[in-house]
Amino acid sequence: MDILIWSGAALSFAGLCGLVYCILRVNKSRKAGLSDEELRNEVKMVMPINLGSLFVSVLGLMLVIVGIFLS
Repeated sequence: MDILIWSGAALSFAGLCGLVYCILRVNKSRKAGLSDEELRNEVKMVMPINLGSLFVSVLGLMLVIVGIFLS
């Protein structure tokens, strides 16, 4: 069950890295002084990455909980 726990932790970390990437990308766009429409388009482009990262992170946390439960 250690493999399940560590693979879940790795998935959660990958999801966290994706979330940090989204935050940095939108923050960079905000500081670039883009117009309102350009900023909205940038956020629309980042949104699927953000949701995918959240999903991967949740799956990883579920794997960790299942691994702890089965240990």
